[in-house]
Amino acid sequence: MNIVLELLFTPKLFPMRSDYTILYHAIPVIVLLIAVEMIEKIKDGQFKFYKKSFIANLAMGSIAFVLSFIVKSAALLVYSWVYELRLFTIPSNVWWAWIICFFADDFSYYCFHWANHHIRFLWASHAVHHSAEFFSPSVALRLPWTANFTGTFLFWGWMPLIGLDPTMIIIMKFISALYQVWIHTEKIGKLPKWVEAIFNTPSHHRVHHASNMDYLDKNHGGTLIIWDRIFGTFQKETVKPKYGLTKNITSQNPFTIEFHEWKNMIKDFKRAKKISDYLHFFFDVPGWSNDGNMKTTKSIRASTEKNKESE
Repeated sequence: MNIVLELLFTPKLFPMRSDYTILYHAIPVIVLLIAVEMIEKIKDGQFKFYKKSFIANLAMGSIAFVLSFIVKSAALLVYSWVYELRLFTIPSNVWWAWIICFFADDFSYYCFHWANHHIRFLWASHAVHHSAEFFSPSVALRLPWTANFTGTFLFWGWMPLIGLDPTMIIIMKFISALYQVWIHTEKIGKLPKWVEAIFNTPSHHRVHHASNMDYLDKNHGGTLIIWDRIFGTFQKETVKPKYGLTKNITSQNPFTIEFHEWKNMIKDFKRAKKISDYLHFFFDVPGWSNDGNMKTTKSIRASTEKNKESE
């Protein structure tokens, strides 16, 4: 427990200090992006349609930020405990350790993000971020309050086991989150080919947020897009994205948005007839049902292809 006590009670080592130092310097940039977004919507005459969504984004982001204090403390305790069981020791004072941490963090984010789209109880939280029907920097603040309480930080749990310092992990996760703010925009087209080939860009992330059939469950990368290319989940932006869920939430009330999918899952539990049904509703892909009345991404795609063939 020495490492836990040291990290928690030695201020200069406490990783949240580093997080909020980074955030302090990043806030002006985030505010500028959101201000530009508002001005453009006003000039385009769209702000009256967009205003409620914008306010909801800010409200959800503010509460998520407050909850992050609790979540990061819990994650730090877990990472620190695992770090005591580490197989190796990677010194944090050498540059190559941060390179390893960067790639390890980004791969962990890809796995976490992919799972959010393929496991129902994780999607119950993640659907919040996909519920926006507008795509702009403030959407990066439309964050679920329940996500980390479901244990999603455990996707990074292997990193301290191989010897990466818990402080480095927390900081790298935070940097990755900040990177993803600017890719929530329609104002930036496609970037040079080499950038699009390696990094997650606005074009790639527009695809991820779209409900178009060809775009569903694609481009799960955080900073890099290479994992999607390797594992076959990459999709190039070819047609204009339609944002939101396949069945949108008809409310901009933050509490309605935050708990909408959890409420749906509880309703589905009432339809369960045996224990295996409960397990499927909880762990299977979103849209699984024991009576076939709901549709998964896979079944929707199959139905769409069948309709095309019959035309």
